[in-house]
Amino acid sequence: MTSTLAPTIRASDVIRFWVPLCATWLMMSIEGPILTSLVARLPHPDFNLAAYGVAVSVAMFIESPVIMLLSTSVALATDRRAFERLRIFMWRINMLVTAGMVVVCIPSIYDVLAHVVLDLPAPVADRMYWGLVCMIPWPAAIGYRRFYQGLLIRSGLTRRVAWGTVMRLLTMAGAGLGMAAMGTVEGIVVGALGLSTGVVFEALATRSMAAGVVQKLRSQADSDCAEAPSYRSILSFYTPLALTSVIGFVVTPMIAFFLGRAPMSIESLAVLPIVDSFVFMFRSFGFSYQEVGIALMGERNRNYPVVRSVGIGIMVATSLALAIACFTPLSEIIFGQLYGLQPHLASFAVLPTQLLGPLPALAVLYSLQRAVLINSRQNVVVTWSTIMEIASIATVLVIVLATTSWPGAVAAALAMVVGRILANGYLWVRTRQALGRG
Repeated sequence: MTSTLAPTIRASDVIRFWVPLCATWLMMSIEGPILTSLVARLPHPDFNLAAYGVAVSVAMFIESPVIMLLSTSVALATDRRAFERLRIFMWRINMLVTAGMVVVCIPSIYDVLAHVVLDLPAPVADRMYWGLVCMIPWPAAIGYRRFYQGLLIRSGLTRRVAWGTVMRLLTMAGAGLGMAAMGTVEGIVVGALGLSTGVVFEALATRSMAAGVVQKLRSQADSDCAEAPSYRSILSFYTPLALTSVIGFVVTPMIAFFLGRAPMSIESLAVLPIVDSFVFMFRSFGFSYQEVGIALMGERNRNYPVVRSVGIGIMVATSLALAIACFTPLSEIIFGQLYGLQPHLASFAVLPTQLLGPLPALAVLYSLQRAVLINSRQNVVVTWSTIMEIASIATVLVIVLATTSWPGAVAAALAMVVGRILANGYLWVRTRQALGRG
């Protein structure tokens, strides 16, 4: 693809482009700790935290196809005709995921999901239903937002993306605090409805901030536009990426399935969402780097060396920061005071967090590798890497839970790291081949 910026770039250009996107992901990573800390301070924290974690994982799985609307918009929204075709495509995807949320909230279907598939304890299953109902608007709002965020990123307006997330965070925190202060709202509803409120508001704000970009696209003359991409070509580009997201989001429900059958299941279901949200803050620096690579590597990935050099610096910094947080007495302050976990849950959270230590560096590497392959139109390779990761996680979980008495959260953390290392190894080979052909 052709880069939206200059043919050659410097490390400072990469950093300026990346920082607002990083801030966006970092702020999104903060919303989890904010909401879980509220839920942890309300009545029945164990049950409500477990229900909130599983509800979010189910909603994320249903929402997963819309995630790659961002990368698709960055890569393909080149002119007015492409924009209009992609906008219609976005609405169709959003209708599908909304229908999916409605279907799982049908009581007879929900009972099968909660009691048969996930085998959740009754107090968790009863609460999770209302969390899913509160999150019905959530997937479509994310798809709408990510499509217009892609337009902003393609135009170099990454700061506007960050401002949209600021609005989301403030709205979400305000809604959550307001419901918590009422004292009559169940913790799962505080978390799920607060999350939905923030995302819907951010989607509307992002569309407003993208108005100038949309107007510029719509004002283009036919002579300035290439032939509109067919829905078939959009689908061929998008489907492997969407499958990557769908398969990737199988991880959380799959882990919840295993945790429900593992030693210390309630503690593991309650703690793992908090551990994951904490580590997510450090991984977010890497998650934001995929769109940087897609936008800045340029034609035939010619700017890969400079993008890679900045990425290496991010890997070192995030790994060191997480190590300080989870291998020192800071961990007791983080889980006991900031997250508000009861002492037995706070101490239980430390070991899984330590095991997840390699993930921030691996996230940066993963984003670099995926950006190279997406720019090289090798999207199917990205999908296969995710399949390999999921299969590895499931295999490790089966082996560990069958041969040891380790708590479920510990087994899950180990499996997540092993799965990601194997996926990175596979992509390492394919990325080198793609760069060699460039």
